[in-house]
Amino acid sequence: MDVELRQLRCLVAVVDEGTFTDAAIELRMSQAAVSRNIAALEQSLGTRLVERTTRSVGLTPSGEGVLAKARRILALLADLEGEARAGTGRLRIGYAWSALGQHTAEFQRRWAATFASTELHLVRSNTPTAGLADGSTDLAILRRLPESAAVEHVRIGEEKRYCSMSSDDPLAHKRSVTLARIAQRPVAMDLRTGSTTLDLWPESERPGDVIPTHDVDDWLNLISSGKARGITAESTAHQYRRRGIVYRPVRDAPPVRVYAAWSRKEPPRECEQVVQLLKGLYA
Repeated sequence: MDVELRQLRCLVAVVDEGTFTDAAIELRMSQAAVSRNIAALEQSLGTRLVERTTRSVGLTPSGEGVLAKARRILALLADLEGEARAGTGRLRIGYAWSALGQHTAEFQRRWAATFASTELHLVRSNTPTAGLADGSTDLAILRRLPESAAVEHVRIGEEKRYCSMSSDDPLAHKRSVTLARIAQRPVAMDLRTGSTTLDLWPESERPGDVIPTHDVDDWLNLISSGKARGITAESTAHQYRRRGIVYRPVRDAPPVRVYAAWSRKEPPRECEQVVQLLKGLYA
C-alpha cells in the first residue's frame, strides 16, 4: 500500500467542497489532478471510495470510513507542524451552530490570559459531535448530545430558547411567544445538529409541517424567506443577527443545556481547566 498525503487531502477536499471542480480550486490543482489522486488512493486501498454523478459527489461505505481516518491523519499532521513552528500547543474547539454566543468574545479573552502558550481555534463543524468523531476538533460545544459512547461530556450551562421568524411575521410584534403559536406555521429544524426536536411540544400540539434544514445558514435563509419559523438557543440569537429576522423568547419552553464534550479515548490537555473556564462563563 502506497498512500500519499496529497491523496488524502484530495479526498477531504472533494467531500468538503462538494465537487471535483471546487476541490481543485481549493487545492490549487487541476481537476484532472484531483481525479488522478482519488483514483490512485482507491487503487492503493483496493476499494471504491467515491460515487460520482453529473450533479453530486457521494461516498461509499468504505469511503466514509477512509474519510474519517484521513481527517484524523491530516489533523495530527497539522498539529505536529504547528507545534514545531510555534513551540506552542493548540486546542481546536468545535461547534455546529453558535459557539458560545454572547460569551464567545469573553471566552477568547480569558483563554489568552489563562492558556497563553496554547493557541485557540474555534472550528465550525456541522456534525453531531462537532468534529470529535472525525478528529477535526479536540473539544466540542454541544447543545444536543450524540448517541455515542465514545464521547465524554459535562454540562457547562443553560440558555433560554428563542423563536426565530421573519420580521413581517404576525408574531414579530410580540415580546414573547408560546410553543403552540409557533406551531401554527411550518417549523424549520436541523435534525442532525440543531437543539430543537418535535419532543419539545406535547404530542397533540406539534407542528403540522416540519421543514428539514442542513445547517445554520440553510435554517436562517429559510426563516428569512418567511416560509418557516424556528426555535433555537439564545446563543444563536446573539451570534446570527440578520436583517429581516427577529428573535423572541419562548416563554413556555425549557432551557437548552450546553455541554462541553471530548473523545473518551483522547481527552484534550488541561481538560478540567478548560471545562472550568467554560463553566465560569455561564455562572
